[in-house]
Amino acid sequence: MENLKVALVQTDLYWQDSQANLAMLEEKIWSLQGKADLIVLPEMFPTGFSMEAEALAEPMNFTSTKWMKQMAAHTGAILTGSVIIKENKKFFNRLLWVHPDGQVQHYDKRHLFRMADEDHHFDMGMERKLFQVKGWNILPQVCYDLRFPVWARNDADESGKMDYDLVFFIASWPAARKSAWDILLKARAVENLSYCLGVNRVGVDGNNIAYNGHSAAYDFKGNTLAFCAEKEEILLIELDAKELNAYREKFPAWMDADDFSIQK
Repeated sequence: MENLKVALVQTDLYWQDSQANLAMLEEKIWSLQGKADLIVLPEMFPTGFSMEAEALAEPMNFTSTKWMKQMAAHTGAILTGSVIIKENKKFFNRLLWVHPDGQVQHYDKRHLFRMADEDHHFDMGMERKLFQVKGWNILPQVCYDLRFPVWARNDADESGKMDYDLVFFIASWPAARKSAWDILLKARAVENLSYCLGVNRVGVDGNNIAYNGHSAAYDFKGNTLAFCAEKEEILLIELDAKELNAYREKFPAWMDADDFSIQK
């Protein structure tokens, strides 16, 4: 593992206007060329958190995916964020993980936010995914997933090799529940002996819901490495691989963890 440079993009979004959002984000991302290994955008960054799935959905490798490929190629970084995707007559809140060479991986949001009827408009993801970059194993999660620690639970084999080294959450998390966001991000870091990142949006959406950002990076002890206030901002941080591995060796809490399994 090498140290990992990450850019967290906290931004306002135009409501249900993919063209405007991609143009706005292109200006922000263009400046990150050569500065990051991974660039993280908020949940549903082309449209805002909308339940108009049928009207706004794209097929894979359409406008947003092609744009992400262009941005990844330009910056030399992996670009990630979620898009409303239609596939086989189903709709997904799909996190895309786009490599500079054009390769695309994805994770479909598992926990759909029933209080906004997301479960009525989208299909849930059935598979937890792990992605890799620079020797790091990375667990992607989307917004409401943050409230369900079993889905993010880190495990280790007999040698102490853990499933992942970094977990990140992309979100449209309302300001009304900002305390839960702050607390749970730290908890996911501590309980999983892992770095944890959260990227949230700011502004007010078309449903008059306000978002306060609080995008952040936490280390495996729950210490704050970087934190965004309630404004548009890009955080650039470097995650130290040696410090992570040294702490896991010194404090192997994973050895006392309970066995578990997830039923589909």
